[in-house]
Amino acid sequence: MPRFNNITMNIYKLKFADKAEALTVLEEKQVLIPNDEGFTYGEGVQAVVEIGLICLDPTVEPPIYADGYHYDVMAEQVIDFGTYLIEPKNPKHAFAGYPTTEEYVPAIEDIS
Repeated sequence: MPRFNNITMNIYKLKFADKAEALTVLEEKQVLIPNDEGFTYGEGVQAVVEIGLICLDPTVEPPIYADGYHYDVMAEQVIDFGTYLIEPKNPKHAFAGYPTTEEYVPAIEDIS
């Protein structure tokens, strides 16, 4: 499991239908907390990365995109994202200092 400042981190790769659904779920899970200026991270959340649409083939017109709208989350706590949690075969993003081969997605039995 990755560590950040000597704290075990959980890294989540998430796929939603669109950005609106993503923001709704991230708010419900208290990953993002709305405020007057947009959002702040919830308690224990270290990073939220909006990947957005993933372009599979930019050489054609129009470009071909993967299904869904993607976010990556790094948090101290285990969060049950249910069906939004994915395990990509070819990740497009890694957190600094955490190669994609070392990223940890908690098993269902780890979620309380």
